[in-house]
Parts: sequence; C-alpha cells; structure tokens
Amino acid sequence: MSQYRSVLTLTMTAAGTIAAHRFVTAAGAQAGADANAIGVALNAATAGDKVPVLAIGTVSVEAGAAITAGATVKSDAQGRAVPWATSGARLGIALTAASAAGELVEVLLVSNAA
Repeated sequence: MSQYRSVLTLTMTAAGTIAAHRFVTAAGAQAGADANAIGVALNAATAGDKVPVLAIGTVSVEAGAAITAGATVKSDAQGRAVPWATSGARLGIALTAASAAGELVEVLLVSNAA
C-alpha cells in the first residue's frame, strides 16, 4: 500500500517517462544517480503529461536496494531510493525499511538545496 502525507504537492509537466514512486527533478524528469530532486511522482507519466509530485512531506518511494529505517537516502540511476553513503544529493530519511529493490519505503523528504 502506498501512503503519503503531503504538505506540498506540485503539478508538473513530465519531460519524459516517469515511473510512479520515483524521484523527479525540477525540470520534470525522472531523477538519475545522485541527482538533486524536487520530490516524488505520485503516479506514472509520459512526456507532456501533468504529474503530481509530492515536494514536502512523507511519501512512498520505490527502493533500489535494501534500506534500513532511519537511513538517509538518495536517488539511483532509475530515480529509486538507495542508501546515501558519501556522495550525491541527500533527498530524505527512510521511515520504514525495505528488504530488497522494488519494495516501497516511506521517506520523509528533506531539502537538498545547495
């Protein structure tokens, strides 16, 4: 089950294909590895579609690896949440755990502006 607590959800125009529950950049593209992101897509979209992007709050993000609750997360090459280690934009804090890639993890989004 996907859950979220929105403080701010933005409607963005997708710059390309975006999968649901993936990090999204300010340009409306699915985030890549270590990328800065503005939020998480609540549903899938293709180029030109309007997509709701949760920017402030908690949101379910697809995991790209195992994640423990409390871990700081960043984006992998497919816009999924993976543990932050030493580099890349810190995008949130995992509130729940994921035992493997493909599971949903609830993330508290954090500001990652430089």
